[in-house]
Amino acid sequence: MIYEVKEIELDYSKIDVNKPQNAPYKPYLKVFVPNLEGDIKKYNVGTRPTVLILPGGGYHFTSEREAEPIAMRFLSCGFNVCILHYTVFETPFPVAMLEALTALKHIRENLTAWQGDPSKVYVCGFSAGGHLAASVGVFWDKEISKAYFGDVEAVRPNGLILSYPVITSDPALTHEYSIKMLMAGREDASLREMLSLEKQVTESTPPTFIWTTFEDVSVPCENSMLFATALKKHGIPFEFHLFEKGPHGGATGDKVSCISNHRFGAWLDLACDWASDTRSQGK
Repeated sequence: MIYEVKEIELDYSKIDVNKPQNAPYKPYLKVFVPNLEGDIKKYNVGTRPTVLILPGGGYHFTSEREAEPIAMRFLSCGFNVCILHYTVFETPFPVAMLEALTALKHIRENLTAWQGDPSKVYVCGFSAGGHLAASVGVFWDKEISKAYFGDVEAVRPNGLILSYPVITSDPALTHEYSIKMLMAGREDASLREMLSLEKQVTESTPPTFIWTTFEDVSVPCENSMLFATALKKHGIPFEFHLFEKGPHGGATGDKVSCISNHRFGAWLDLACDWASDTRSQGK
């Protein structure tokens, strides 16, 4: 195999928000990068885009079918791939986001060793993981990040790839379970407002690829539409695909992660093309 796989426990000691004692597992980063030993040295593989995958699971667990099956597809398109299994289950905001930013910092620190392109570091999230990815996109350079990382360029994403994401905290449109898990039992109107990410987009939010389906009844397509509208308002380039058919949690859209094949499975090739195009690079 031309890739080496590593499981890395990152240093989250700076994240001083209290975590629940019954959190299912410690966060860890699974990394798939070229094995530059042996025969592969003969080939000039060049620099590669890198994608950080954040699986969904309602902030209650991290879905396996939105992890390695997705990673294999990005690997086949020439990406370095990292999967973050972040802390879940009533873990208050911003713990998971700071974990994701810590993973981004680790990625940027290792790009030279991984032959990664520093202008093409992407965050790809699904459902609640899409909310987490979008949180990274809107908060990476704000005070909540500066307080932990200082130099926020070290955690800067060049683009977002959002798959049927939870975006708004509006009770009429959100996936309420995800928001409640993220609020960890608190009733806080200002926090709920902060977690409505279409309201947090600024000119520093990175270019974004978004896809969802009309038939998604768990996370209505309006979530994606709200984020796209906010991006347009702030002049942020984006690509948006709304497929008619398909359930929530479709992942790869084929029999690897779904019961049957779906047209929305085309999103992966579309996203890889978008991320490989220089027009999708961050400012």
